Amino acid sequence: MSASTFRTPHPARTVTGTHTAAAGPAGRPASAGPAYPSLTTTVPKEFVHRASIAEVLLTDWARLDEHRFTVAAQWPRGHSFYTSAHNCHDPLMVAETFRQAGVLLAHTELGVPLGYQLLVRDLGVHIKPEHLGVGATPATVELDMTATHVRQRGGILTSCRYDAVIHRDGHPAGTAHGTVTCMAPATYRRIRTLHGPDTTQPPLTLTAPLAPQLVGRSSPKDVVLSPTTRPGQWRLRVDPTHPILFDHPLDHVPGMLLLEAARQSTTATLGHTTPPHHIDSTFERYVELNTPCHIHTTTHPPTTPHHQTLTITAHQNNHTAFHCTITLPTP
Repeated sequence: MSASTFRTPHPARTVTGTHTAAAGPAGRPASAGPAYPSLTTTVPKEFVHRASIAEVLLTDWARLDEHRFTVAAQWPRGHSFYTSAHNCHDPLMVAETFRQAGVLLAHTELGVPLGYQLLVRDLGVHIKPEHLGVGATPATVELDMTATHVRQRGGILTSCRYDAVIHRDGHPAGTAHGTVTCMAPATYRRIRTLHGPDTTQPPLTLTAPLAPQLVGRSSPKDVVLSPTTRPGQWRLRVDPTHPILFDHPLDHVPGMLLLEAARQSTTATLGHTTPPHHIDSTFERYVELNTPCHIHTTTHPPTTPHHQTLTITAHQNNHTAFHCTITLPTP
C-alpha cells in the first residue's frame, strides 16, 4: 500500500437550500479552487499499533526513493502522559513518534502485513531543545526517514535499521535511530510459548509508587518506580491498566515503559527534571509481567562541565533485559 492511498481527493459536500450535493469541478467556478484546500488527519491507528485514535501522532507520509521516506507528525501542546518540562516537548514523545513512524513504514511501504509483531532491538533519540519549545500552537514536525540493512523474506520485511532527521519549522530539531525485527504471528506465539513467561505464576500485585514529585510526575498513576532499600535501585512498577503505556493488552512490558523508568530513575537520582538531550537504549530480552524487575542507576563522572551521563539497566530473573544511557545538561 502506498502513501497515495491517503491522498486521493474526495469530493467536498456543499449545502444548497435544504439539499446536500457533491461539489466538484462541474459545480464550482474553475477559479474557485478546492473547497477545502488543506485538511489534516491522522494515519490509521492500526498502522502504528495503537488502539486509541487520540494516541496517534502521525498525520501523513510519502516515499522519496527506494529506502527514503518522509513522515509528518503533530505534537499537542499538552499531553496526558508525555508532559513538557522547562517549556520543551518531551523527548519521550520524540521517541514515540519515531517508533510509530517505523511501524507505519513497515506496514505501508516495506511489506509487513497487519498482525505481525514488530520488535524494537535498540532505540536512540538526540534532541536540540532550542527547536523543541512548546509554542502557541501544536508542533508540526517532519521526520526524514532512511531504512538500511533491509532484510526481506518472500517480499516481507524481517528486519531493518531506521535513521531519522527530525525537522520543525525548517530547523533540524534532533535525530533518532533504531532497529526493528518483524515476526509472523505464528512465529511469535511459538517463541513466546517456548521462552515466554511462566504462566503458572500469578499476576504481580501493583506496588506502591515513589512520591510523584521525586520523579517529575504529578500523578501517582504515572509513576513507574517503587522504592527499595538499596541506593540507586528501584522496582519497576507495572500497571497494565495505564491508558497510555498499555494502550492495548500486551504479554510483556512495553519498551516505552522501560524508557520512562530510565527517565524517572534519572530524575530521582539527580533531583531535577531537566529533559535529556541524548537517550540510547537496547532491549535485550522481554521483560515479563508476572516477575519482579529492578531498575539500577549508575552516575558517571561528568565528561564535560555542563553535561551529566547516567547508565540505567533493568534486571529480571538474573538477566539484564534493558540497557540505557541518558545524557542531560546540568541545571
